[in-house]
Amino acid sequence: MSHSTLSVAAIRAGLSTRQFSAKELVIDTFQAIENRDKAIHAFIELCPELAYSAADRLDGVLASGEVVPLLAGVPIAYKDNMNLEGTRTTCASKMLENYVAPFTATCVTKTLEAGALPLGKLNMDEFAFGSSTETSYFGRTYNPWDLERVPGGSSGGSAAAVAAGMATVTLGSDTGGSIRQPAAFCGVVGFKPTYGVISRYGVVGFGSSLDQVGAFGRSVADVAVTIDAMSGRDPLDCTSQTCDTVFSDTTELGVQGMRIGIVRSYLDAEGIDPEIQSALAGAIAHLQALGAEIVEVDLPHAKAALSAYYVIGPCEAFSNLSRFDGIRYGYCDQNARNLDELYEQSRAQGFGAEARRRIMLGSYLLSSGIYEEYYYPAQKVRTLITQDYRDVFEQVDALLTPTTAHTAFGFGAITDPVSMYLSDIFTIPINIAGNGGMSLPVGFGEGSGLPVGVQVIGPQFKDENIFRVAGALEACYPDIARVAPFESGASLSPQGGGVA
Repeated sequence: MSHSTLSVAAIRAGLSTRQFSAKELVIDTFQAIENRDKAIHAFIELCPELAYSAADRLDGVLASGEVVPLLAGVPIAYKDNMNLEGTRTTCASKMLENYVAPFTATCVTKTLEAGALPLGKLNMDEFAFGSSTETSYFGRTYNPWDLERVPGGSSGGSAAAVAAGMATVTLGSDTGGSIRQPAAFCGVVGFKPTYGVISRYGVVGFGSSLDQVGAFGRSVADVAVTIDAMSGRDPLDCTSQTCDTVFSDTTELGVQGMRIGIVRSYLDAEGIDPEIQSALAGAIAHLQALGAEIVEVDLPHAKAALSAYYVIGPCEAFSNLSRFDGIRYGYCDQNARNLDELYEQSRAQGFGAEARRRIMLGSYLLSSGIYEEYYYPAQKVRTLITQDYRDVFEQVDALLTPTTAHTAFGFGAITDPVSMYLSDIFTIPINIAGNGGMSLPVGFGEGSGLPVGVQVIGPQFKDENIFRVAGALEACYPDIARVAPFESGASLSPQGGGVA
């Protein structure tokens, strides 16, 4: 078994007792990627030079007897909307195919300072627009549990790399469910903290009031220590906040005496698969047995979240993507005859279909006369949804909901954009409100045999409640497989690929 399938704690212990070196970790992990990523296509770019350099520095630190850093020797990889100096930051788009980052995102810097070993950049839906990682310019990523199914999105590469045993932890971004939904589909833990807990500096923006950086791992403890390394105030991001909580200290506190809310309308939601309902009922029973009180609550405006999101999100995306004009950086049409044609052709050819759809929708929604009719009401709905969560968390310490309405779907199974948007129906509301949430695996569907995840949601800036509930619940499922037993030599469709 590869060292990349070890937990963070096991890696730290192995390094401390000299069972292996950081360099051996890098060698073994890149061998695992070479063997497995032919089938999964989670990586867009590898950076072995950076990884070996980091390993040499860490081995020097360990040899000198210095304190072992928090993420010492942990193989880590980053969603390709996060800048890492000297590597490409493509956002899985032709527009940024050859863009080389001149600086490093704060979240990436903090993991490197904590001793993590950088493996490379991970595939995603183009500019994070999607829920399946099918819109990537570099080809789709495959779900390690079933190579004919999607890994979810937009952080599909991040989830798949962990599920396939090619990284211990990975980073992703979550604008409407882009960490939690692929975590559920791939059978791993995925956490989006409260908005502001982790700096967004150096992460290419989709919806600046919705985006949040988070982490994937094969256990709640691994995710907790990764968040510990990244959280806190950053002077380069005015939306970041001071965070003194040590999340890794909360995962074993248990749920005795906690009040956990369930949303009846979510349990009975139209279109939710029976195997998801069954898994959620099982999780509720486990929490009750552990001493938690289950309380039914209501989120009266939750149904409006999707509508508000698909007004606010495209508007912010339109603003953020306006910088990609073919002039300063990004794809540039060499055959344009004038400036107007240069703008038009560069953007038309550089962006994929879903990116163009959202840009045009955002442009329309921000136009004169339309702005007042849609954008203002969407912001009012956002205020109502945020208040709903505040009211609920006066009654309970955490919420337990489905992460998704169904398990991972097949490639090409959802072609209608609106149907694809509905994939995030249970995850979008807390991006609107700014609360933190985590998806963790609770087994496999009785009918599909695919991973099923449940979502734990906490009050704003009390993400420790999420880790308490998730840690207790995870212990009830000790026999869940943590690495998918896929066939690494499986054949790929023409849209597949390898490491760029």
